[in-house]
Formats: sequence, structure tokens, C-alpha cells
Amino acid sequence: MIESENDLIAYRISDRSGMKLAASPRDRRWMNETYSGFANRCLPMRMASQAGWVVLNDRPIRAKWSGHASTESIAIESEGQEPYAAISHFGGGILTFVIPFLFRTPPGVSVLFRGPANMPKDAIAPLEGLVETDWAVAGASVNWKFTRADTWVEFAHDEPICMVVPQRVDLLEAFQPRVLDIVKDPKTHKGHSVWNKSCKDFNERLRKRDPEAVRRGWLRNYFRGTAPHVAPEPMPEASAHRTRLNLRDFAGTAAGHPVQPRTPGPGVVRFHGDGETTEGINKIHHSPALQALGICPFYKTEAN
Repeated sequence: MIESENDLIAYRISDRSGMKLAASPRDRRWMNETYSGFANRCLPMRMASQAGWVVLNDRPIRAKWSGHASTESIAIESEGQEPYAAISHFGGGILTFVIPFLFRTPPGVSVLFRGPANMPKDAIAPLEGLVETDWAVAGASVNWKFTRADTWVEFAHDEPICMVVPQRVDLLEAFQPRVLDIVKDPKTHKGHSVWNKSCKDFNERLRKRDPEAVRRGWLRNYFRGTAPHVAPEPMPEASAHRTRLNLRDFAGTAAGHPVQPRTPGPGVVRFHGDGETTEGINKIHHSPALQALGICPFYKTEAN
């Protein structure tokens, strides 16, 4: 139960899933693989990568969408035994991951369920949902929408499949948005003009291979929490500048719950769609898998 305004609770609602929770990591492989790790110089992107907790996939899976609208249009291959976290529940090329946690937040705080920040995948994109977790008793899921048909998409073991980001909706609603001409704020206008000129000048020096500019490599003003200035004015400095976030990991059993041993079975269980009526397709595309996790109301179909 919620005991303070800083509580974030994840109730594990199934011990048959090995999914874990962790603070979102700072690094992204694709950013490290850019030339000289150039992408890591973008501090706002690195900060966004850390701004939440991630749900880690509990088994390797791969899926392919045929391009059709039915729930049977996604073929899924998954290791292990039921319940299978990745299912085709909505149709339309949407792959759903059932999350074995029910989140509880303080009054007025909701949770944005979204894809892992700055972790793009080919042929599929995460969808987002905002849940009033201060009262809701429904379990969570995260959906990924295929953007291209006939392409296998893989999710590795322990790969982040969802990002959990608490939000105060009342704070969003309290803002009074306005658009102003920047010249109406002389101080900000001057600061922006100096910053803009410094960037243009530095990039021009780089283009000409100026030794000092090449040695520096890039302007670090924002990274350092400062801004360019014109003497004799002092250099502006941020009072609460961060270059990293220090999110706590989930304590207790939520992050690393001991999973009940599964009965040994085939290495890969395949579920294919588009009208195939194998036993597997009946289990994964309809509600018994969801019901086993206590996520979604059971509804009757002929397959059940």
C-alpha cells in the first residue's frame, strides 16, 4: 500500500512470469556505435533514456505480421511454456506484451506506459498509454505496432519492452501555454542570439579544420550547465543542472521475484496466424493466456 508521496509500488500479480523491473540504463548501443560515440554528446537524449523504469522481457521471442487486420495475422515464436507474454490480442498488426505487475502510485500520479526511450526497432514501433495508477485495479500491457509486413522482429531475453514513467496529470493541466515573440524577453533573446552565433562560428571553424576547434571537438556549454556569454557579463549557470539521473531500483520482490520452475518443454513454441487453427494459436490469440496472468476479462470463443 502507498505510505508516502514518493512511493511507487509494483504488485506482482503472477509468479509464472520471469519479467523483471530495473531503472532504465543510460547507454544505448546504437549511440555508442556512432562515430566516436558522437550521439552521446546529446545530453537531453541521454537524460530521456534514464527517465523511468523498464520492464525486461523474460524470454526470446520473434514475431511477423502478414499485413492483415485479424488477430491471427501475427505469427509468434516464443521459448518456454505458458503463459506467453507476447500475444496478438487486438489485431491490426498490434503485438501485445502482458505485464505481470499492477502499479500503484500516490494520489494524483499516473503512469505513462511507453516504449523504451531511444531504443528504435526496425519494422515495429511502441504505442503509449496513460493509466490512472492511483486507483486502477487492472493489470498493465504494452503494445507494439508493426510498421511493415512480412518482416520478422525479435525481442531478446532481458531486452526492455516497456518504460514506466510516473506523471502528474494535474501539473500538465495547470500549465497556461503561450506563444510569444522572443524579442519581448530581451534577456532570453540576447542569450539565444549569443548561443546561436557561437554555434555557427564554431561549426565554421571546424569546417576549416581550425586546430583549436578540432581539438575541442564540440561545444560543451549545455553539457556543463552553462551558456555562452559576452564579456564582461558573467557566464550563466544552471542552479540544478543534471548530467545523469539516479533512479532507485525496485526493492523487495518486485524486481527479481523467484519464478516457479517451468515444466521442461520444446525449446521454441510456434504460433502462426492467418487462419491456421493449431492448438497453439487458440491458446495465444484468445484469452486463456491473459486469464492465466489475471490481466484481462475472459471472453468465450469457439476455440476455448
